[in-house]
Amino acid sequence: MQQTPEHASAPQLPGEDREIETLAEFDEVSGRGALAGCRVQAVDLTGRTAALVAADVAGAVFLGCPMDEDAAAKVRASGALVFPPVPGLPFNPYRGLLYTPDDLFAGLADEGYEATPDAHAYDWFQRTKADGDVFSSMLRAIHDDSISDALDELLAGARVVGVMGGHAMARGTDAYAGAARLGRALARAGFTVATGGGPGAMEAANLGAYAAVFADEMLDEALELLAKAPSFTPSVTEWAKAAFAVRERWPSGGPSVGIPTWFYGHEPPNAFASHLAKYFANATREDGLLARSNAGVVFLPGAAGTVQEVFDNATPNYYESRGEPTPMVLVDRTHWTDHLPVWPLLKALARDRPMEARIALVDNVEEAPEALRNLGVGTPTD
Repeated sequence: MQQTPEHASAPQLPGEDREIETLAEFDEVSGRGALAGCRVQAVDLTGRTAALVAADVAGAVFLGCPMDEDAAAKVRASGALVFPPVPGLPFNPYRGLLYTPDDLFAGLADEGYEATPDAHAYDWFQRTKADGDVFSSMLRAIHDDSISDALDELLAGARVVGVMGGHAMARGTDAYAGAARLGRALARAGFTVATGGGPGAMEAANLGAYAAVFADEMLDEALELLAKAPSFTPSVTEWAKAAFAVRERWPSGGPSVGIPTWFYGHEPPNAFASHLAKYFANATREDGLLARSNAGVVFLPGAAGTVQEVFDNATPNYYESRGEPTPMVLVDRTHWTDHLPVWPLLKALARDRPMEARIALVDNVEEAPEALRNLGVGTPTD
């Protein structure tokens, strides 16, 4: 998985269809006077007036970039499009990079979760989602499209295994520990772990990927610390602070991706995914997560949301609308055959189709990596 945005390696004309997402990238490109045709996303250019005035900006597009009025007037007059920042928003609809936990939880330590950008964005969504204002819906759509673009850039060339499961899985339980070990095993095998980015099973898998770069004992100790705040209810603040305490004790953990949504405002994002692609539109988020899980999906026990994800994944596998079917591994035989009889239906659906050889049911999470291998998924180096 790429840790910084990468762009096409083929030769390009100066500025040709080039996305600029950081101030360092802007300085590099503008130093050559090569801004023509560039797309500059959410870069603060208030200190770069001289560079903007001197550069060729014909055909450039500036998306949500603060800049001095003189600079904005000059670049418009020189043939650039300028979409100014939108004042008063708790998020940037034009952002060029995915969120980090520090981005979404800023202010947590001093003021609690209610003061964080994540909570403010959810409050804005609650106020605007049903007001019929085309401007608000446009801002949400632009934001989500920007997030998808950043996610595609991050995952270019990665072998992604999705781990799905319910938010109710509590820290301190055997199920949570098992999901964390699964995430660790997948990350150590060279896969990029992707989850729905929320609490419970999702957090556990991201935690496991975070722990993959440390000795095995780290995960055991982290699980013990986290068990002191088992759920995000009644206090998201205490739940999140426990995660950040683990990150502070063991900094620079392994990477993974979380793809949460503000649609489910009661589910905060987890702090162990290094990259968070948070969406307003849950349908876009769900489809995007499954579509990007190109090396397969592991479904841990869950309720309605996880059942929906099973069949959202099964449908393109059935029709092969995304190409060859990708592996699906359901974990916990009793859950998926007795409690929620998803497996019999999935098996009947797959009968006599190519996807039949790409589905498996296992008893516990320890069997999931081997099941993926048996379904034809090798490590990224195979």
